[in-house]
Amino acid sequence: MIRVALHRWRRAVAVVSSLAFCAWAQAGLMDKSVTLIVAFPAGGGVDVVGRILAQGMAQKLKLSVVVDNKAGASGAIGAQFVKRAAPDGHTLLMAPTTSYVMLEKMSGAESVGYEIAKDFRPVATVGELPLVMLVSKGSGITSYADLSAKARQQPGKLAYGSSGNGSTEHIVTEWFRQQASVDLMHVPYRGSAPAMADLFAGEIQIMVTTSPTALTNLATGRVAAVGVASPQRLAIFPELPTFVEQGLPQFVAASVYAVLAPKGTPDDVVATLNAALNETLDDEAVKRRFAQLGVEVVHSTPVQARDKLQQESTKWEQVVQRIKTATR
Repeated sequence: MIRVALHRWRRAVAVVSSLAFCAWAQAGLMDKSVTLIVAFPAGGGVDVVGRILAQGMAQKLKLSVVVDNKAGASGAIGAQFVKRAAPDGHTLLMAPTTSYVMLEKMSGAESVGYEIAKDFRPVATVGELPLVMLVSKGSGITSYADLSAKARQQPGKLAYGSSGNGSTEHIVTEWFRQQASVDLMHVPYRGSAPAMADLFAGEIQIMVTTSPTALTNLATGRVAAVGVASPQRLAIFPELPTFVEQGLPQFVAASVYAVLAPKGTPDDVVATLNAALNETLDDEAVKRRFAQLGVEVVHSTPVQARDKLQQESTKWEQVVQRIKTATR
C-alpha cells in the first residue's frame, strides 16, 4: 500500500511539474496580446498567410494575436519596427525572408536599416511559395522556348516588371536572365499591383510572382504562365511545366516565409511560439487553406529556421553579387 501510494504521489508530482513547466515556458507571453507585424499591404500573400497563422496561434496560445500592417519601403519599415521592439515575444514579424535577404544584399544593410540574419531571432520557417513566371496574353509567348526565341530575336525589347530594385521579382528574373542567356529590360514599379496592371495591358511582357498571386491573376484570363521555378510541378498547376523540365536545371527558387522575433528573445518564449506555430500548421483547415493558395507547409525548430535563414542569405548574396558584377 505504501509503495502504491508513493507511486501515485510521484505521478501526481510529475503531472504538476509538467503543468508548471508549461506555465513557466509561457510566462513571458501570458500577460498581454501578441502583435504580428505584416510589413506589406493587406490582401497580399504575406498578409493572407500571416492572418491564417495569427488565428491559429491565438487558439493555441489562448491569447489575442493581432495582425498590424506596417507597409512601406519594400517591407523595411515593418522590419525596422520589429527590430526595435522589446525582445519579449509580444512583437513578431511575418517575414518573406527571401525578399528581405534580397533587398538587404542589393541595397545594403545601412540603406534598409536591418541585417535580417543578425537583427532577428527566427521562431519558425512556416512555408515556401514557389515562383511562377507570368506573361501577357498579347505577347504570344506560351512556353520558355517561345520566350527564349523571342528574346533572342529582339534583344532588350522584352520587358519584365518588378515591385522595385532588389525585390524578389527583380533578383529572380535577373537570375533567370543570366541562366537563360537572354537580354531582357527591367521596369521597376512602386509595388507589384501597378506592375501586374501593366502586364495585363501588355506594357510589359513578363513578371515573376508567387504561386498565390499567380493563381489569382491567371483566373482573370489576362495573363498566361510559362513555367514554375520548383523542382516538381505544383498540385494547383498540374499542367504547368517546371523550368527544370524545360531546360533550365538550376532555376529553382521559392519565396520562403518565416516568423521572426527581435534578437535577444528568450529561449523559452521562442520555444512556446514555435510550438504554437507548428501546431497551427498541423491543423487540417490550415493545410487546406495553404494548399488552395499554393503555399507548401514547412515545419521547423528554431534552430532549423535559423539555418534556413542563413542558407537563404548565403544563396542570394552570391546571386546579387553576380548581378552587380554583370551590370558594372
